[in-house]
Amino acid sequence: MDNNPIALADALATFDALWSPRIVTRVNDYDVRVAKVRGEHLWHVHEDTDEFFLVIEGGLDIALREPGGERTVRLPRGSAFTVPRGTEHKPSSPEGASILVFEPAGTSSVGDRHDDIPAHVDATTGHALGT
Repeated sequence: MDNNPIALADALATFDALWSPRIVTRVNDYDVRVAKVRGEHLWHVHEDTDEFFLVIEGGLDIALREPGGERTVRLPRGSAFTVPRGTEHKPSSPEGASILVFEPAGTSSVGDRHDDIPAHVDATTGHALGT
């Protein structure tokens, strides 16, 4: 990672793959990742870390399974939400979106526990920009 400003639009223009996050920078031991998404991800959970989402373009829905039941958080462009550690969740975007995710380096995009991984979801700890 170099020490120059990063235009998120330029970073997003370097790839087309959906549900395949790219690491744009690191903050201490955390990755700042961008991803293009459309359709559904999968139900998964990160046992030991929260997961921060910021919608850059489009809209994102995050279904949550909480002690009181299931609910869906709708995030329009410019909105942010943190999924608490240990909360089963499933991001989706019928219309497509560009998102920024902030989480500890090495965190798997499909969590610690998950449903079967569909072919359109990349199980990764993030790719370098330009790959």
